[in-house]
Amino acid sequence: MLQKTHSLAGLLAAEGVLAYYHQPLFSWEGAAALTIGCLAGPLADIDKKGSTMAKLLLPLSWILQLAKVKHRTLTHSLLFILALGSLLSALPAFFFWTFILAYASHTLIDMFNDQGVALLWPWNRKFRLVPKFLAIETGSFTEGVFRLLLGAAVVIYPVLNYASVL
Repeated sequence: MLQKTHSLAGLLAAEGVLAYYHQPLFSWEGAAALTIGCLAGPLADIDKKGSTMAKLLLPLSWILQLAKVKHRTLTHSLLFILALGSLLSALPAFFFWTFILAYASHTLIDMFNDQGVALLWPWNRKFRLVPKFLAIETGSFTEGVFRLLLGAAVVIYPVLNYASVL
């Protein structure tokens, strides 16, 4: 999936955390959560040379390249998500869950791609959530439709969530 698709998934995850913690969307916490979601969503693609995240965090990307980490392996794995969780455990729960769920959304939606994800890395078996013939090819029309649906959810979810509070 493309960076903009992952950013939308991260935003949606952040909105879910905002709702769970009863934080107002228009607040400093809300702005921080949405920013974290937008950045953590595509972060797993730091392992892909030329990706937006690889360009933004070039030294980390170079380390992964030198270590010969392949795309959709280490940074997309449950092991890495658990390691991130351990590393970020000192954060307040609200920010911790925003980051972890936004980051994990990346792996989740990449599992709709025909290439799948090495979810149980270092075991290299790739996992998909749909059969290959239904998979979403990166940059395809189908991904555009998927991104449109994510965008609609990003707009509709807070409206429905905060309308129920009123």
